[in-house]
Amino acid sequence: MEIGPESTVPEIQQALLALEDPKARAVNERHGDDFGANLGKLRALAKSLKTNQDLAEQLWATGETPSRLVALLIAKPRSFSLEQLHDWSKAASTPKVQAWFLNYIVKKTKLLEELRQVLMAESDSVQLAAGWELTAHQVVKDPDQVDLAGLLDIIEEQMLAAPERLQWAMNTTLAQIGIEHPALRERALAIGENLQVLADYPTSPGCTSPFAPIWINEMVKRKA
Repeated sequence: MEIGPESTVPEIQQALLALEDPKARAVNERHGDDFGANLGKLRALAKSLKTNQDLAEQLWATGETPSRLVALLIAKPRSFSLEQLHDWSKAASTPKVQAWFLNYIVKKTKLLEELRQVLMAESDSVQLAAGWELTAHQVVKDPDQVDLAGLLDIIEEQMLAAPERLQWAMNTTLAQIGIEHPALRERALAIGENLQVLADYPTSPGCTSPFAPIWINEMVKRKA
């Protein structure tokens, strides 16, 4: 079956089903995801559909992860309202869908900061994790939007006991503050050393550890 801009949702779903790989699914499920499609092939399929917001919304409405990943690749980020972004964020609960939603949609809209503030007020840890991921982005791209010292206070108090995904996002924010803002680097390093979050995380050769003190020092060294 050839997939193109005129393809229907059922045709796309059938094509995605053909991409299912049991080994890929096993790996993905270990990371909290519920799909087995090869992402390279899924991206190629999405490319053949071209940008199409209406089709993206139809695919999103299926609730199926592969269809939603395609939806995120073909959607028009600037066509979203804040309400729709919030609705999609609440539905984007699995790790890969949430990551793609934040990177391919939210970070390409003019509503990023508004959504970030909404998500940072959420009580649900998955939505709060999304808020912290956007906060880490703002620490680098638009730091005037955030209270850097206040963020360090929250991280110091809450990161150690936070659920895994929220903890990871808070740790990313901690590292980015230390990397990007020299005046706060010493404090960021001290918080990381004191909390020891991700200190024992297994890191492949050639990769940088997510442990904030190592991460900060390595990135600062590379910038020197």
